[in-house]
Amino acid sequence: MIKQINQGVLRALCYAVLIVGAAVMLLPLVWMVATSFKTFAEALAIPPIWLPERLAWENYPTAWAMAPFGRFFLNSVIVAVATALGGVIICALAAYAFAQMSFFGKNILFAMALGTMMIPGIMMLVPNFITMTRLGWIDTYQALIVPWLVSVFIIFMLRQFFMSMPRELWDSAQMDGCSRLRFLWQIIVPLAKPALFTAFLLNFVTSWNSFLWVLLMTNRTEMRTLPLGLALFAHEAGIRYELQMAMATVAIIPILLVFLSLQRYFVQAWLRTGIK
Repeated sequence: MIKQINQGVLRALCYAVLIVGAAVMLLPLVWMVATSFKTFAEALAIPPIWLPERLAWENYPTAWAMAPFGRFFLNSVIVAVATALGGVIICALAAYAFAQMSFFGKNILFAMALGTMMIPGIMMLVPNFITMTRLGWIDTYQALIVPWLVSVFIIFMLRQFFMSMPRELWDSAQMDGCSRLRFLWQIIVPLAKPALFTAFLLNFVTSWNSFLWVLLMTNRTEMRTLPLGLALFAHEAGIRYELQMAMATVAIIPILLVFLSLQRYFVQAWLRTGIK
């Protein structure tokens, strides 16, 4: 009886800590959405006003018309979707080779790939910028997409997932005359949906939130993505915080939709990754 009471108290404390942590994490999000519906006076009020007296829906069309957010939004969708899809395809091929195939120097190549994760990404900006300049890719979608199609972390994650699949699957498929690509597409991919959707989600979020690389690669306004467009808009809008929060709210909607739609695959992937 005492043991059960202790377990109940411990569980209650754990839930209390989790609830407090969730509230702290959600507080900035709630403040952003609430501010997006405030008037100019309410957004600048001291002490702060948490909830507006009325919902100022006009903040959204007003802010949208003050900058080419339609173009920014389209660019972000194109770059994020292309990077996510292309990255999943390329990383899946590499991960399958490292997990299911045998070739000379496989372990050495994989160790070298993992070693690149120790290099800070900021150190690669200048070499990558010089490469893009020599290719003539400044102000193009190629510069925003191609350098980020390969992620060593995604390759590692997918490799661990592929290694959990029994080798007997390939042996059976090989007896039926199945090629490597057909085996990957018809057998591995359906079984690896959680890991592949997780890779897509991670690539999508990373590309959608990219700021510094887009700043370096774009000079024209029509090639900029939403994060950079928001930063420029914040500079031009000045103290119109309600307008800034309105566009920031719009910017996170695609990420929330993608995450909520792929959440169950995300959880399944992390539960199975590394289990052999």
